[in-house]
Amino acid sequence: MTQVTHDVQSGSGVVATARRRRKKLTFDKVSFMAVFLGLPLVIYLVFVISPFVQAVYYSMTSWGGFDNNMPFIGLDNYVKLFNDDIFMISVRNSVVLAVFLPVVTVILSLILATLVTIGGSSRGQIKGLKGSGFYRVISFFPYVIPAVVIGIIWQQILNPSNGLLNGILTTIGFDQAKDFAWLGDERTAMIASMFIIVWGFVGFYMILFIAAIKGIPAETFEAARIDGAGRFRTAMTITIPLIRDNIQTAYVYMGILALDAFVYMSVLNSTGGPANSTLVMSQKLFSTAFSKGQFGLACAMGVVLAAITLIFSALVFLVNRLTGGSKDVSE
Repeated sequence: MTQVTHDVQSGSGVVATARRRRKKLTFDKVSFMAVFLGLPLVIYLVFVISPFVQAVYYSMTSWGGFDNNMPFIGLDNYVKLFNDDIFMISVRNSVVLAVFLPVVTVILSLILATLVTIGGSSRGQIKGLKGSGFYRVISFFPYVIPAVVIGIIWQQILNPSNGLLNGILTTIGFDQAKDFAWLGDERTAMIASMFIIVWGFVGFYMILFIAAIKGIPAETFEAARIDGAGRFRTAMTITIPLIRDNIQTAYVYMGILALDAFVYMSVLNSTGGPANSTLVMSQKLFSTAFSKGQFGLACAMGVVLAAITLIFSALVFLVNRLTGGSKDVSE
């Protein structure tokens, strides 16, 4: 019994010694943690967290932006914002963009990606449509054009007096399109703006989905074909579930862009469009800060925009989790 107790104690001592050795910090461990963990964390705190915290503080002041005078006024700026009809219109417009742009862009991108990867002949090797390489280049081309240039190009196309679109529509018999201001009419300004943004980003997300679909083993699609699954069923039961995380990422990124949309909306309608129909929060923030000199109020707008963006991202992740996005498809 004494021998057994001694052996147990000896074993415990060996384990404790081994644990102490494992916990002992070496220069390699310290340097690795400092460079690959400590340095990025410091940079993130200084350039991301710190400015956001400062913005929250500035949003509770009446700071003019160009002096050190920052009278603290508490939540007065937020009260003013939610009593500002124009700001609430900009919130509504931004939310509309966040609801429709990701859905339309992701769906179109998925359709195009599916066609150019597995939408070809139902016989032989799994492949995309004939000339799929050409379609990829054409679809991706708008993304490489700067947003400002895209806005200027479409401004000319939608010009009411000598624009290409009105000219084509008038030629084929739609006389009501003559001199119609697509970006100057409250009924069509937002729709036209959304179309332009989708046109500029479909190609990028199509390439993203193509890369994800290419990562799916061809045997998976061949097995579905043998079981008699058509293209639509294959896309719904094989492709989409297997690239679900990529779809989620694309949806979040496109939603964040939609909630901003400053460049596109500023170029297409710098004043916010007819009856502020295309005014977004970032435009209102910019004009409040640099035209009116109300930087404290503008910071409050920025905080509200950041909060809406975080809520949007959290909802996307939550919905994905609740619908089984984190589970393996094979389960």
